[in-house]
Amino acid sequence: MTMDRRAFIGSGIAAGSVLAGAGQSLAATAGKSAGRIDVHQHLLPPEFVAALDRHNMSAWAPHGWSVEGALAMMDKNQIATGILSLSTPGSNLGDAAEAKALTQQVNERQAELVKSRPDRFGMFATVPLPDIDLSLGAIRHAYDDLSTDGVILLASVRGVYLGDPAFDLVMEELNRRSAVILVHPGPLPGPPLKGIHPSVEDFLLDTTRAATNLVYNKIPRRFPKLRIILAHGGGFLPYAAYRIATASNEGRNTLSTSEMLDDMSSFYFDTALAGSPTVMPSLLAFARPGRILFGSDSPYIPDSKVSYFTDLLHGYQALGPAGHAAINRTNAEALFPRLAGHKGSR
Repeated sequence: MTMDRRAFIGSGIAAGSVLAGAGQSLAATAGKSAGRIDVHQHLLPPEFVAALDRHNMSAWAPHGWSVEGALAMMDKNQIATGILSLSTPGSNLGDAAEAKALTQQVNERQAELVKSRPDRFGMFATVPLPDIDLSLGAIRHAYDDLSTDGVILLASVRGVYLGDPAFDLVMEELNRRSAVILVHPGPLPGPPLKGIHPSVEDFLLDTTRAATNLVYNKIPRRFPKLRIILAHGGGFLPYAAYRIATASNEGRNTLSTSEMLDDMSSFYFDTALAGSPTVMPSLLAFARPGRILFGSDSPYIPDSKVSYFTDLLHGYQALGPAGHAAINRTNAEALFPRLAGHKGSR
């Protein structure tokens, strides 16, 4: 992979703006009374960056992340708390011993940061799928020892999608713990379109495939205590839900159309790169009340683009004050009650 994800996304934003007073950020004026809870914000600890360098995967890590830089971005965009997670490709890069050590290092580093600033940070612990034993051990450590807020799972791992029976033991353990899960996409198991970074389009399909597979394999029904967040507005799921729900798919889908739609709408959806006037109508029409959460995708997009998408969401007047308050904060407070008392302070 040769193209930096951050640079490519930064260059692909349309020049026009639907907001009045374009060029002046609205992000700093929004949510001052409480501050946003950002459920899709990443950290890049040195152990992870070094591991990517060793595996010639450094294009997946914008270098230079720091706690102070994260706080500055959050303050600019009225984000009270960022729930941090490790992005694609995760902590399992192919070697079991390395995956075990890296997972523990990353999760413990996150936990120390949350312990030092519980008002500003939360954590989604990383889970080293596809290794089931390592993943179960990481989940136990994260919940029993580190008091994690949830876990992050990749939509697919080496071509195997969430919902596959191979991952049932992990889902069973997470269900036992009533886990909040952030499902994060990665590149599709095939070559990307020339000149288009996988994060621009392929990531959206990766999320959609995972969501469909989760529903086809009845994960929401078999493990009803799971709270599953789909990144980036659920990919294409809200837009294509009725098409997916009515497809027979050669007998794979044993649910009725209404059951499919009910299970697909049971997911939560974050607004990272999705809070635009073309995405929001579809997302609002599909998601259940209380299921849309603010997300930034920082630092994988530059701070200026975090503000751009935050401004788009803030300028979406159809939400009204109550709708904005719900997406910015109160929907996330229901998932993460410990954050209800934290309004954000430098």
